[in-house]
Amino acid sequence: MAAEDTLNTPQRGFLAAVERIGNKLPDPAMLFIGLLGIVWLLSWLLSYVTYDVIDPRSGEPIVVINQLSGTGITAFLTGLVNNFVTFGPVGTVLVAMLGIGVAEHSGFITTGIRALLNVTATRVLTPMVILVGIVSHSAVDAGYVLVIPLGGVIFYAAGRHPLAGIAAAFAGVSGGFSANFVPSALDPLLQGLTQGGAQLLEPSIEINTLNNYFFTTASSLLIVGLGWWITDRVVEPRIRNVAIDGDAEDLPEMHDLKDNERKGLTSALVAMGIGFILLGLSLTFDWLPWRDAEGRLASFTAPIMQSIVALIFVFFLLPGIVFGYVSGSFKSTKDMIEGMTHAMHSMAYYLVIMFFIAQFVYAFGASNLGTLLALQGAELLKSLDEWPSVLIVGIVLLTGFVNLFIGSASGKWGMLAPIFVPMLMSLGISPDLTQAAYRVGDSSTNIITPLMPYFPLVVVYCQRYVKSTGIGTLAAMMLPYSIAFLVLWTIFLLVYYAIGFPLGIQASYTYPPT
Repeated sequence: MAAEDTLNTPQRGFLAAVERIGNKLPDPAMLFIGLLGIVWLLSWLLSYVTYDVIDPRSGEPIVVINQLSGTGITAFLTGLVNNFVTFGPVGTVLVAMLGIGVAEHSGFITTGIRALLNVTATRVLTPMVILVGIVSHSAVDAGYVLVIPLGGVIFYAAGRHPLAGIAAAFAGVSGGFSANFVPSALDPLLQGLTQGGAQLLEPSIEINTLNNYFFTTASSLLIVGLGWWITDRVVEPRIRNVAIDGDAEDLPEMHDLKDNERKGLTSALVAMGIGFILLGLSLTFDWLPWRDAEGRLASFTAPIMQSIVALIFVFFLLPGIVFGYVSGSFKSTKDMIEGMTHAMHSMAYYLVIMFFIAQFVYAFGASNLGTLLALQGAELLKSLDEWPSVLIVGIVLLTGFVNLFIGSASGKWGMLAPIFVPMLMSLGISPDLTQAAYRVGDSSTNIITPLMPYFPLVVVYCQRYVKSTGIGTLAAMMLPYSIAFLVLWTIFLLVYYAIGFPLGIQASYTYPPT
């Protein structure tokens, strides 16, 4: 049976329509340029309208500020640079990526993942592949170029269908993108955009970088369990009879770690362990300057909370350097700097997008359109304020739909946060809970949209084993994961919310916090 025969015609037609519509959308950077123009135009038109909606910040009726006036244009141009360099996600993500870049360039991340997979028993092969895919988020896109092809390799080596291994890895890396128990660059990225949206309503509000940490940690268990069941009970039985017709000489083989890699990995893990022990010990002493003026660790003013991004940087940088020198992949300090430079090269497109997002967020806030939309939307949704769970489900579903056409997590949340966050704050729902709902919707549909930048790359991985694999084949293979994740992860969030488990550090479910 050919791989393409496993997909029925209606599914192919739907996916083809999604691809056609999505391809007509502009690049995310251009999208925000267009949105900026819309904000300018609307601010000009609506500045002549009088509203009876009260601005909670001033107690006065809301007024839309014309951004096309002489004052508005001058303020925009004089603040252009400052809007960008002070935009929350930019600095935090870049600093984290400097450390991660060294760890990736030295081979520490690659070797660590291979070591985990090499020692995995056959019976737990599936959950381990998914788990490694989830952990790989700490290296941003490393999972797409490393874990997904390795998923096919280890399944093939174990006598299982390699496409099932690729599907399991893809589900962990991309479907479970927001499920992780290891802090990653995604945390400060989303936190910065969430805080920017919340500050449209309350300028002094601060959001912790790890405000969803406990929820994403618990979610990782859910994604591993669901992915395990779907891979072994649904996906692999369905493709069991699909012939492997790749060129035999091109099919990869698993191999053990080399001696230098093993020594480097051991030394790096020891260094990382010592670092964690020292950090843990330092937190137990009141005289060390990790606490705020009142002796608290879990407060926004505590140095430990303000150092989370710096700690991510250090705890990837340190083992990366140790691995590089012990394994021999680093010959001099130039190699370390090269790793950081390479990481910055990969962030070039991110910086372009963030420049325009920063300008959009500024104009959206300065015009008061964000506050007006939030307050007007809150008025329309007040009939549902007795059922906040309905609002949460709506955010999940809307985000999942938008994700089919706009693949960039920062691009989507940069557009939606200024609307969702203040709107739900007006209804008593915290920015932390709104962000958690966004993360569920954003992750669940990643694996079925051909517009996701790495989707075609995964098709190529599959074609190494089954030459006839196409976009429809991969989408059909991943659809059970997507549906299960979207439905059951949403239910999981609602149950988690109903029980009242903490979402993360310094997070709350309500606004103002209770």
